[in-house]
Amino acid sequence: MSHPIEQLEQIMAKLRDPQSGCPWDLKQSFDTIVPHTIEETYEVVDAIQNRDWPNLKEELGDLLFQVIFYSQLAKEQDLFDFSQVVEAVNEKLTRRHPHVFSDVEFENDEQINANWEAEKAKEKAQAGKTQQSILDSIPVSLPALSRATKIQKKVAKYGFDWPTIGPVAAKVQEEIEEVLDEALQVTPDEEKVELEVGDLLFATVNLARHLGKNPEVALAKANLKFTRRFGEIEHKVDQSGRQLNDCTLEQLEQYWQQVKRDELK
Repeated sequence: MSHPIEQLEQIMAKLRDPQSGCPWDLKQSFDTIVPHTIEETYEVVDAIQNRDWPNLKEELGDLLFQVIFYSQLAKEQDLFDFSQVVEAVNEKLTRRHPHVFSDVEFENDEQINANWEAEKAKEKAQAGKTQQSILDSIPVSLPALSRATKIQKKVAKYGFDWPTIGPVAAKVQEEIEEVLDEALQVTPDEEKVELEVGDLLFATVNLARHLGKNPEVALAKANLKFTRRFGEIEHKVDQSGRQLNDCTLEQLEQYWQQVKRDELK
């Protein structure tokens, strides 16, 4: 019996077989698979946040299938295959962790991170990739909150960062005032309002970073909490025999506060 990974590769090859494969799979390309990869990644995150371990096992399998799919597409174009993908990551992880896989010793996390960055720089140089800015390595396609966090972490390594949280919080307050100053104009410049809101979000990401929190995770949890609480509101409205549209904002706010009190019991 073949190894499970080998079996998965065989299944993928069968799905892409020009004569007997699946019509949907045969239509796919690198570009068309990308949205599915993003979706599967978020489903993995969702399973983790919900502590749904059986579902996490399934979602990790779906994410692995994305890697197998890309590898099959690359194999068909004589670019590389799955075994080369595995070999590459094995080599990279071993080389980037000399303190684990060789006799090299580092005194602290700073030295470990410095070695990691140095190895990444060597890889780019060997690949002939020129870097005009230290921020060039951060993918533009990342979700905005995640990219903002990576940008701030990167520049912080070069000293462009506040040493204490006070100025960080003050910057958030400053950006709130700038948003309101622009938004409350008689005829607001909508483009400027958008830019000011963006500055506020960027400053808030910085605050989260200084507090040691991942803003993407924090916002995801806030979304879950709001969704749960609003579901309770819908349930209470339904029990009252009314529809949401029949309720005033004041009535919905009363239900909201009741739901929050019930959580403390």
